[in-house]
Amino acid sequence: MAQVTAGTTTDDVLGEVLAELAQLDDPKVRAVNANHGDDHGVNLTRLRGVAKRLKTQPELARDLWATGDTAARLLAVLICRPKAFEQGELDGMLRDAGTPKVQDWLVNYVVKKNPHVEALRVLWFDDGDPVVASAGWALTTDRVAKTPDGLDLPGLLDRIEAEMKDAPDRLQWAMNHCLAQIGIEHAEYRARALAIGERLQVLKDYPTPPGCTSPYAPIWITEMVSRQQPQ
Repeated sequence: MAQVTAGTTTDDVLGEVLAELAQLDDPKVRAVNANHGDDHGVNLTRLRGVAKRLKTQPELARDLWATGDTAARLLAVLICRPKAFEQGELDGMLRDAGTPKVQDWLVNYVVKKNPHVEALRVLWFDDGDPVVASAGWALTTDRVAKTPDGLDLPGLLDRIEAEMKDAPDRLQWAMNHCLAQIGIEHAEYRARALAIGERLQVLKDYPTPPGCTSPYAPIWITEMVSRQQPQ
């Protein structure tokens, strides 16, 4: 087990873990991930297995993140202590995340569990970098679903209606998720959310596998609301 023990150093453990990740790298997995903008070839189930064995190791997590390697950073997210990061540290990590998967995991597994989550949501929401802004929108969507008090939902719909159609891909995806979440969770704004989705047609033709719900907001909202109804 890769742990710092008598006779070993953090560098020794880091080297062991990086060597294990290198052994797990699969060219076929790498090729699939490349289509989604991710530059690693480690099966995520196997990566989670490594994390389960390592358990929480904050210092090792920081060392893994510092390598800049995508698989190492994903592992770092899984073994870190989310509440231990300062606001500025997480801001820097997000801006340096590099790939969509690392950004998504950092936001969902670390930032959402950190005491600075609301400050970071506000900081990122209007950032000039659309990738950073997408993280702000993702955190806003989480609040729409869980803690909407204090959010300006009509104002969010105004922004979505005015900006989503021409937004860069990742930001557009995050804004669309927020639109759908408003429509799903807040009946008083559902008609407007549906109307915005129908007018903008964002992701209407997105290829959706059988059995999955389309990300096109009108379909997504309608499907999720139907599941909430008593059978």
